[in-house]
Amino acid sequence: MKNAHPTKVALVNTVVELLENHRADEITSEQVLEISSISKGSLYHHFIDFSALIDTARVIRYSRWVDRSIELLTDVTTSTKTREEFFAGLAEVTKLTQSPASRSSRFERARILGLAEGNPRLMHDLGEEQQRLTDSITDLVREGQERGYMRKDLDASAIAVLIQAYTLGRIVDDVTVNHVDPEKWIQLISEVVEKGFGS
Repeated sequence: MKNAHPTKVALVNTVVELLENHRADEITSEQVLEISSISKGSLYHHFIDFSALIDTARVIRYSRWVDRSIELLTDVTTSTKTREEFFAGLAEVTKLTQSPASRSSRFERARILGLAEGNPRLMHDLGEEQQRLTDSITDLVREGQERGYMRKDLDASAIAVLIQAYTLGRIVDDVTVNHVDPEKWIQLISEVVEKGFGS
């Protein structure tokens, strides 16, 4: 939404907030227009139809948590001075991203991914956003490689995809009856990252 028109931003932000407590099929254009105080003409000036607005809001919600993770990873990458500090910082980020408290975010992201399969517009928009997220993490991995903290013989983009995959994949345990101990899961991820990716 960078450099987007303020009216478009307001419409999208309204839907993003409504999706916090409502399913997409419960949200109406009238509701969005009333909350945002924007006219119907303005809505259809910025979006081809109401579902395009919903899709845009879904993409933003999808990327929100990953963007927060990227901020944390950037801080770890730029602020640490030793390999030990670097991997200790990554372990702290893992605690946040793998937390049971992040369960609802994992489910929402999985739902949006599932919806993209039968929705070419959402697939396209989500694909572009996913590429941005993967590229951002890839850049951070390359920085870790340049600093000598991570193995240079491994492809940075493959590592970036794996990091996202194990975070989203935590949903497998979210739906089980007997959950893996969160501390043991975090310990496993931290060891896999340090021993598998570390130089």
